[in-house]
Amino acid sequence: MAPMPSPETTRADAPQRDTVRPTRQDEVAAAGSELIGGPAGRRVLAGGSWWSPVRVIALVMIGMFALGMVQKLPCYNGAWFFGAGAQYTHACYSDIPHLFQGRGFADGLVPYFDRLPGDMQFLEYPVLTGVFMEVASWFTPGSGSLVEREQIYWLINAGMLMACAAVIAVCVARTHRRRPWDALLVALAPAMALTATINWDLLAVALTAAALFLWSRERPLAFGVLLGLATAAKLYPALILGPLFLLCWRAGKWRAFGTALAGAAGAWLVVNGPVMIGAFEGWSKFYTFSEERGVDFGSFWLVLSQNSDQPLATETVNTLATLLMVLACALIAVLVLMAPRRPRLAQVAFLVVAAFILTNKVYSPQYVLWLIPLAALARPRWRDFLIWQSCEVLYYFGIWMYLAYTSSGDAQRGLPLEGYHLAICLHLAGTLYLCAVVARDALLPERDVVRRDGDDDPSGGVLDGAPDRFVLGYAAHPPQHAAHFSRPVVRWGAGQSVGEGLGAGGPATPGS
Repeated sequence: MAPMPSPETTRADAPQRDTVRPTRQDEVAAAGSELIGGPAGRRVLAGGSWWSPVRVIALVMIGMFALGMVQKLPCYNGAWFFGAGAQYTHACYSDIPHLFQGRGFADGLVPYFDRLPGDMQFLEYPVLTGVFMEVASWFTPGSGSLVEREQIYWLINAGMLMACAAVIAVCVARTHRRRPWDALLVALAPAMALTATINWDLLAVALTAAALFLWSRERPLAFGVLLGLATAAKLYPALILGPLFLLCWRAGKWRAFGTALAGAAGAWLVVNGPVMIGAFEGWSKFYTFSEERGVDFGSFWLVLSQNSDQPLATETVNTLATLLMVLACALIAVLVLMAPRRPRLAQVAFLVVAAFILTNKVYSPQYVLWLIPLAALARPRWRDFLIWQSCEVLYYFGIWMYLAYTSSGDAQRGLPLEGYHLAICLHLAGTLYLCAVVARDALLPERDVVRRDGDDDPSGGVLDGAPDRFVLGYAAHPPQHAAHFSRPVVRWGAGQSVGEGLGAGGPATPGS
């Protein structure tokens, strides 16, 4: 194995090396490439062709998205509209056509400002997602039957979400300059195709992917603006500010973090401010609904509740879930500040978002979209990615089969409660497995495939190759017995180079 590079040799402005080809490093990718002719050989054309990696990946993403739309055909042709059980037995459910009428878009009501009939008095989505839904309704004809209008509304949303999917693929492909082919993990992810048109989550995922791309290009203000917009579409992107704070603390990059934070807060306020002022009750519905919502599908809280004679109250679950999330974030903070080498931004961001998903009181199937781009950047290994995706696909079919069972009456078609609990456990186990290998890579950076190729943190922007300014525990005083003689040590700080081992050069120290 090649020695780990020093910060000076892994800076973003260092001379560019060859593009990494996963088929030459990843046995699963190499085996899969046999379907299209086998791994790239030494005579492959590296440039000069229209078929650049980014273009290929974008087209693959669009193709997979189209296959996901085809998978929804049984519902499009009637299951959404005639008989609730059919949309579950065909596993093609989507919120989009149902909410066209259920949230007032079919009647021309203005989200957040106009009160809705029924139990849900206002739209329960963040403002930018509401704008996305409203724009799609503008292009939906006002005449025709309701079924036809709902079909068209779904098609328009699907087209807009397909554009978001293409943005995600391009941004992930370009974030790691030398590893564009890792974005195939995103484009070919089966859970991406299956869940892309269930809801509007791809909007926030696309904005987050674009924000991470701009951070990798050392543009913290643009990163902050896009992350603020993503948070205005879905709450989870705000979690990425936590990992960024910890990594900038360790590297002493306070100006970059402050710029990013200001950009995120400003963009969020620009989107939310007018609605907050003009329709506070409607604007706040998303937050009150999230707080008041009981234990729901996909969470381990549901397993506990359905196996308990006295289920926990919603307020208790909210408190316990918050405490678990705080504990998980504390453990991640310890990992960031004590790891022998500063973890990569994508690794820490993945761990924090995954912790939120694991501890939350609800897990809708489309929430997997939040993690797919981060997983491809954090752990670009096909075996681990496919293990996790297999668990998510099983959960995807598990929830619909369980709903088919509960809606089939005496026929009892589908998956009973015990089977659904098994599907939840598989989802939890798959996510925990991927978290474990990402955390292991952070603790043992020589196991990280990105760093093994000679890079430091290609998605880290100003963090890439930066020396440490604040570390704790092992990172500050690594024990002599902690490394094998064959393991390299990165010495942070100006003028330092890669040591050949702890036995040869003593403990690594933080940069000055």
